[in-house]
Amino acid sequence: MDNITNQRLSLGGMLVTLGIVYGDIGTSPLYVMNAIISDAGKMQDAIPEYIIGSASLIFWTLMIITTVKYVFIAMRADNNHEGGIFALYALIRNRARWLIFPALIGGAALLADGTLTPAVSVTSAIEGLKGQHIGPLEFSNNQFVVVLVVTAILLGVFLIQHFGTAIIGRSFGPIMFLWFIFIGVTGFMNMVPHLEILKALSPYYAIQFLFSPVNKAGIFILGSVFLATTGAEALYSDMGHVGRKNIYGSWPFVYLMLMLSYLGQGAWVIGHYQNAAYRNLLDVNPFYEMLPEQIRLFAIVIATLAAIIASQALITGSYTLVNEAIGLKFLPRMVIKRPSNIRSQIYIPTVNWFLCIITLGIVWLFQTSHHMEAAYGLAITITMLMTTLLLFEFIKDKINQFAAFGMVLFFGVIEVLFLTASLVKFAHGGYLTLLITLLILFVMVVWYFGNKLRENYERTSEYVSLMDYRKQLIQLSNDSSELLYATNLVYMTKVGPHYSIKRKVLYSILDKRPKRAKLYWFVTVNETDAPYESQYTVDMLGTRNIINVQLYLGFKNSQHVNVYVRQIVNDLIDQKIIDTQYPKYTTLKNRRVGDFKFVITMEQLMDLAADPKMNRFNRLLIGGRIFLQNITTSPAIWYGLKFSEVVEEPVPLILYDPEVLRLNQKEVRHAVKDTDK
Repeated sequence: MDNITNQRLSLGGMLVTLGIVYGDIGTSPLYVMNAIISDAGKMQDAIPEYIIGSASLIFWTLMIITTVKYVFIAMRADNNHEGGIFALYALIRNRARWLIFPALIGGAALLADGTLTPAVSVTSAIEGLKGQHIGPLEFSNNQFVVVLVVTAILLGVFLIQHFGTAIIGRSFGPIMFLWFIFIGVTGFMNMVPHLEILKALSPYYAIQFLFSPVNKAGIFILGSVFLATTGAEALYSDMGHVGRKNIYGSWPFVYLMLMLSYLGQGAWVIGHYQNAAYRNLLDVNPFYEMLPEQIRLFAIVIATLAAIIASQALITGSYTLVNEAIGLKFLPRMVIKRPSNIRSQIYIPTVNWFLCIITLGIVWLFQTSHHMEAAYGLAITITMLMTTLLLFEFIKDKINQFAAFGMVLFFGVIEVLFLTASLVKFAHGGYLTLLITLLILFVMVVWYFGNKLRENYERTSEYVSLMDYRKQLIQLSNDSSELLYATNLVYMTKVGPHYSIKRKVLYSILDKRPKRAKLYWFVTVNETDAPYESQYTVDMLGTRNIINVQLYLGFKNSQHVNVYVRQIVNDLIDQKIIDTQYPKYTTLKNRRVGDFKFVITMEQLMDLAADPKMNRFNRLLIGGRIFLQNITTSPAIWYGLKFSEVVEEPVPLILYDPEVLRLNQKEVRHAVKDTDK
């Protein structure tokens, strides 16, 4: 669904929303109650008071975190209809410098924790087959078989990404609608015999349970309860894909179905916790156990489909998140492909295979969904806390400072409690997601701050005014004694205020070997806060052959500079601002645009003698940034110049103090004349 046409409420829009937004939170009934029973110890310890208190915590967690914070508050903080932690940061980044830190930490944690979603949801679904006797079919009780099946499913999901998912994506909505109806109806059927479970709707039982001796886990029970709302961030992140109104329209239905499932599972536990077949079990999944044997196979199939959809939503969400991070200069450039005509659908091979390796590694490392649950949710609490900090700045500007402090205090305290409760997961697997978070955060910090330091460190003497070189460029363009280097010579470089430009660009044109061209283009790409902005300005510098182009592209837009420049050439010819370029030889009839040559300067670090004013950490940041630039996607590919004629010129980035490298003259000898001759 295109982000421009999805802002109205419609049944079709809400159906699409079910397939895109609710995969993660919608599959949580597969494992949440199982984790809560495990916290109790054995099944016989999950007494009615324990279950009612746990269900009450789930209900109010979904109400406070998902409904109030994300649906009612966060979705108001939209950046031209786009949501998510990076879109929020782009909206408010000019208000305070400290906002960069929660944005980087939250984004890294969100990417890291997402690697567990496909693993835990698909494994939970497939584990429903273990030891089942369904009609003539008997399924293996071997966990190794489960791991193999999960691996095959997930590998298939990652392999189809480069084909695009537009066609199969159309079925996601109906499948998820069927899933939610199924879990709601089966939950309601199991709830009816034990309506005392409805006490869970009162906050009294949630608060009482936290301090009750029945709750042996104490506050740490919140670590398992939190699993019910891990998909809340997706509601906000996917707002641009489906529209705020469609989320408003569909969330009450989803919330109702989820709670019917949780209450139904809780009611089943109340009715069976003393059953001899279950009471001594340490691992019981009420979701499958409460279903009649005749429909279990159908339940497993539809649960697996829902888990695959949740995985797909996570993968495409990661592409979007990384694309935004690249646009905001948080991450190095990566190859971005568009496998379909849907504007918002992208494919990033590097991200796809990174997720694939990490996700499959988690499946084989943890083996069971129970072990994965122990590692799940720790990092996402960090993301939610960072989103709260960013919302503080938004609300402070939109309403007032008192409302902002009230919001951050209320949600901050709750999320700190969830984070504290989740820390117990560190030793049981949470360390893995935190390690991934730190790895991604390290790359972001090096790239972002290394880039800032590099820009700040370049001496002002390295910049000159383009206006001072107009006459030379015009003279060179008309100098027929020099061979024509290109009709259109395009430099991908930044032209700043007062026409400031790096000296090395003019050095490349005038000094090395004069590069004669009919038109000299200096193209600056500016990333803007508006997600899909596509605009440009042209300044001819009072000439007909020197062109300063400023492109303004949204942080979610891909950059295809060759396409943009050709459009600008045609626009300027139509406006008679530049002359028509008729190539002498061409296969195209009436062609009026000549050849192009794009020049990109590639910085190489030359740390000859360190400036004593620069500390070692800053040098490492700049060096790390240059290293990442050289091992990731080249600027030619990033700017969409793969099939254009591109010249990459290496230039040194010298970090030295001129006084350190200065030579002192020792002596001078002159030739001695022979006076005897």
